[in-house]
Amino acid sequence: MTTSPAYQTINPATGQVLKEYSMIANDDVAAIAQRSNEAFASWRQLSIADRAAKVAALADLFEANVDELAAIMTKEMGKPLAEAHEETEFSAEIFRYYATNGQRLAQDQQVSEDDETISYIQRRPVGPLLGIMPWNFPYYQIARFAAPNLVLGNTIILKHAESCPESALAVQRMMDEAGIPTGVYQNVFATHEQISAFIADPMIQGVSLTGSERAGAAIAEQAGKHLKKAVLELGGSDPYVVLSTDDVKAAAQQAFAVRMENTGQACNSNKRMIIMDDIYDDFVTEMTALAAGLKPGDPASDNDNTYSPLSSQKAADTLIQQLETAKDAGATIHIGGNREELPGFYVQPTVITDIPQGSDVYYEEFFGPVINIFRVTSDEEALQLANDTQYGLGSAVFATDQARAQAFAEQLNAGMVGANTSPEESAEAPFGGVKRSGYGRELGPVGMDEFVNKRLMTVKK
Repeated sequence: MTTSPAYQTINPATGQVLKEYSMIANDDVAAIAQRSNEAFASWRQLSIADRAAKVAALADLFEANVDELAAIMTKEMGKPLAEAHEETEFSAEIFRYYATNGQRLAQDQQVSEDDETISYIQRRPVGPLLGIMPWNFPYYQIARFAAPNLVLGNTIILKHAESCPESALAVQRMMDEAGIPTGVYQNVFATHEQISAFIADPMIQGVSLTGSERAGAAIAEQAGKHLKKAVLELGGSDPYVVLSTDDVKAAAQQAFAVRMENTGQACNSNKRMIIMDDIYDDFVTEMTALAAGLKPGDPASDNDNTYSPLSSQKAADTLIQQLETAKDAGATIHIGGNREELPGFYVQPTVITDIPQGSDVYYEEFFGPVINIFRVTSDEEALQLANDTQYGLGSAVFATDQARAQAFAEQLNAGMVGANTSPEESAEAPFGGVKRSGYGRELGPVGMDEFVNKRLMTVKK
């Protein structure tokens, strides 16, 4: 017997509920964990080349179904269609990266040798893993977690966000079509209480969550209680520092484009723009003009000069409340700051300045189309402001002098840093943060080193 529906496909452009899905039953938790553990026993016995071949087939399916997958994503969480295509293609690249490089990344590493023995570090799978994924990048988030672990030989139970069930089911379907054996990858529509039961189950060996700081703290507490390793990718309030530029308009346009990706709903978005005093006024003026030039639009239409809705009613309400709190604290809103009087979850692109450093709202993450700008008068002040955050995910600094930019970047306290560029985003580039942005890394060579038994093997000659 299942519980009442909680997973829903809601079109953010209209607010219309399109379909509902039921949760698993409480009694299903143990059976799903058992199925994952039984599948692990055989999946791990395959050669890494055989596992990689199935993951490569999965990459092929992402590429072959890009139009369908992108349309699902746009319908469920409002991602602009062109960006939805890009995310789907990027997800295919991630699966293909690990299918191609997994055997090399997991190879044995000799650490010592004497007259009698040789010792190696072996990278071996640990068993069933639980993944808890967010709504803002429905396929990419799964790819980051699933691709290295499937190639390595772990099995996966995947709990996706309640707002993107069709995306979750599409991935399960492709897993099956790619020949991933039954039980190796299992999508579940689960409650918070059921997730706690999965974490407590002795067969589950680790948990990965991408989500809010609050969710990360709850999962870390439960994982620690049950001695399970966790990887957490949480929030961010990334500084984007412009120390100098020869073209203020171009610098603002670049920063605006980065901020508006996914309608501002990215953990590593440039959420705090820190601008040197001599270019600050022109920067704010250009940002205000750019925001004024956008009108609400259907994310499925890909029209120019439009912006998309936020993912949900809750997301829109939360952002508006944060902006009201910022105004009450003394901030200035130059444009925007309101809901559009339209169906759906549209919040106007907003340019805000003068949020008092040290106020509660200063330390919050604005998850939406908010351009938050600060004025500074020296590199030292810019650096202090940049690092004055509880988060530490990404960061970037720009200057006409490359040496100045690099020297500044070296002092930024974040997991990903860019000097005269944003940090690289690719299958090869590790992703993750420090401080309250979480711990652990996904993607790149280190993406296979999280949920792995780095076993020491010593053999006699």
